[in-house]
Amino acid sequence: MTLPGLGIAKGMALTFVRMLQRKPTIQYPEVTPEVSPRHRGRLVLLFDEAGALKCETCFQCAQACPIECIDMGGVDTRQRFHVHWGPAEQYAERREESAPRRAGRTVPDPAFEPFQRLDTRVLDPILHANGHDPAHLLDILAEAQDTFGYLPVAALKHISHRTGASYAMVYGAATFYGQLRMEQPGGHVVAICRCPSCAFRGAGQVTAALETALETHVGRPSPDGRVRLEAADCHGAAPSGIFLTVDGQPQAKVDPASAASLATRLRAAPVGAGAGAS
Repeated sequence: MTLPGLGIAKGMALTFVRMLQRKPTIQYPEVTPEVSPRHRGRLVLLFDEAGALKCETCFQCAQACPIECIDMGGVDTRQRFHVHWGPAEQYAERREESAPRRAGRTVPDPAFEPFQRLDTRVLDPILHANGHDPAHLLDILAEAQDTFGYLPVAALKHISHRTGASYAMVYGAATFYGQLRMEQPGGHVVAICRCPSCAFRGAGQVTAALETALETHVGRPSPDGRVRLEAADCHGAAPSGIFLTVDGQPQAKVDPASAASLATRLRAAPVGAGAGAS
């Protein structure tokens, strides 16, 4: 037979005992913990004793960390841009040279290029105007892209720090939406809006014509690298037609035939030459 209130008494007794014990918490930074004499700060793992690459930058340990204290840097599997850990690196992806290296072949590592130094203070007015609110993340990313021309990793880190949103959320948004890009654009940029209003006026047919003429899909460059097709958002700026821009300049009277002709002219024109209005 269990006495009534025995569980409460045991719990209060444990609380009283723990209250008298020494607190294990270190009040950092007021109290600096001892640093191991073998501590070397940043860990850069390159090769093991057999000369094989031990860390493949698969981001699994950083992805599994519940408090996101593991910060990894590397290059994405398609060698497009430098990344920290994010949704683009999942369990099925690995660095392409890892399999040949495990098979005994000598595969040189690509030369490491440090991140470009950026003045992230230019983002502070954008963050202030949006109240540092993660709910306005897409607006913040769009304005940051307008500032730099693309979304560098340093800008994503700054936005994550100032808004309080996890870097995984910021990186995921930057890589999910087609109108956002994480690499510097080369050549001409053709952007078409696919909102419901523009889609009702035939933006889908125009997009298909552009993809056929450019031999690519939205979010990717043409095979020759001269033209990049991107998604855009008109924000109601095209009340009577389809919103399409070339290098930021809106085009008038857009239809599938004129869009295909425009794409053909852009691919044939020298890099740096304007396209003119369609």
